[in-house]
Amino acid sequence: MLFLFSSAAHAAALELKPFKDDLFAYPATLSSDTNGAYTVIDYREMRDINQRDQVPERRVNAQYTDTGVRKMQQDLLLKTDAGDVRHVAVGKTEGAGIIVLYLHGQGGSRKQGVDDFTFGGNFNRLKNLMAGNGGLYLSPDFTDFGDKGAAQVTALIGHYAERSPSAKIFVACGSMGGALCWKLAARKDMGGRISGLLLLGSLWDESFFASPAFKRRVPVFFGQGSHDVVFPVANQEAFFRSILAKSKTYPTHFVRFETGTHGTPIRMTDWRGTLNWMLSKSP
Repeated sequence: MLFLFSSAAHAAALELKPFKDDLFAYPATLSSDTNGAYTVIDYREMRDINQRDQVPERRVNAQYTDTGVRKMQQDLLLKTDAGDVRHVAVGKTEGAGIIVLYLHGQGGSRKQGVDDFTFGGNFNRLKNLMAGNGGLYLSPDFTDFGDKGAAQVTALIGHYAERSPSAKIFVACGSMGGALCWKLAARKDMGGRISGLLLLGSLWDESFFASPAFKRRVPVFFGQGSHDVVFPVANQEAFFRSILAKSKTYPTHFVRFETGTHGTPIRMTDWRGTLNWMLSKSP
């Protein structure tokens, strides 16, 4: 009885509290299947960019953000065997209950993942969710999307995981950053440690099925725009369905933003809903 109670208390402690949920709720669901694991969301540029932003794609309207979180934000440098890793940290750098990383795509930098005003204020929401729930958010620079970049991200995660040994660790990858998500999943050290992956307008990798992360049933979230010309939605949907073909009950969700483009999932993904689902399913 005591064990069950403590387990329930632990699970409850790892549910993120609301932050501007009404503003960031998904628009209407157009369709869904696979018991809700696959969902098509009504996305409209006129409403979801032009009405939401004061300056389209550059500055969101003020009600979507709370910049007080900057008091808990630091621009840091970590020296590692794989090279120096510049990164922005928001929240608790020790004793965090949850750690979320955002790995940018081609041409991005650590600054993208902490910009309060672009992508409809969605990064500001993530920062506030971490800071308000005893968590840590990390947005790093890295050399490339290959083995060196993966080694740098691994070193960064290892550094903070040591300081927050009980933390659940979730890695969100935008666009080409997804190459690093799959590399982390394949590594023994990271595939055996991370608690979930989020692929946002990103790519697929068949090697995932041989990875430690897949064997541990680490939750995987896919967000994709139906008009993504960089990584076609059909390829990512096929990969999502191939996961379920190997295991009908594998914890994976796919959100398709109808008419959305390459950057739409970074703007529209519901961080709180997605992370709370992942927290409930993570190994």
